[in-house]
Amino acid sequence: MSTITTESRALVSERLAAQLRDDILCGALEPGSRLGEMALAERFAVSRGPVRAALGQLADSGIVQIVPNSGARVRVIERSDARALYQVRAALEAEAAMLAASNAGRNAAPRFRQLLDHHAEQIAAHPEGAYLQVSSDRDFHVVIAELSGNPLILRYLTHELYPQVSLLRVKHRNVTGRGADALAEHERIAAAIIEGDGEVAGLLMRRHIRNSWTALETQLSQTEQDIESQT
Repeated sequence: MSTITTESRALVSERLAAQLRDDILCGALEPGSRLGEMALAERFAVSRGPVRAALGQLADSGIVQIVPNSGARVRVIERSDARALYQVRAALEAEAAMLAASNAGRNAAPRFRQLLDHHAEQIAAHPEGAYLQVSSDRDFHVVIAELSGNPLILRYLTHELYPQVSLLRVKHRNVTGRGADALAEHERIAAAIIEGDGEVAGLLMRRHIRNSWTALETQLSQTEQDIESQT
């Protein structure tokens, strides 16, 4: 009986973590928002135990911050942390692209084509917007991580790094034209992987991540200037 109860509690906490993750990454819960255990327990009609466990899961993924004697809040990712995040991302994703080129080859062509055609449709509908992907199964970067064949790279990227990147991605919405540029970069990376050229694939991926960071950093600077001008 206790085993069933333990399993049930684990499932409840996973469900709560998934719901809160969606709320955070879609912007419904903004960075800095307080995540009170009592309020969340009332919202989801559960005890505080599963809520506490769910918040712990989100803290492990880097999108929630738990401060002793203060409680949990949606993480505010500072510029220095964002820069470090993108540095790690560039290294891991470049390696993933190199491995994907060795493992996938031309067998990956149909998968990339379907994915990029879908993204092209999104860009055509919003040509001045950012390159925002709405689900992980269609995310170009997740596909490459899967094709790398390295379970550690895949786990670290999908469970720890990408949730934090998604929290930052909201800031890309005002990067005019970045969507079309990113799509073109993705096309070149996919072509290198399909051709089996790992060296070029890794180089192009690293450059792509660097361009993404440059666009984000420019916007962060502009946001800080706007805040200063209003104070």
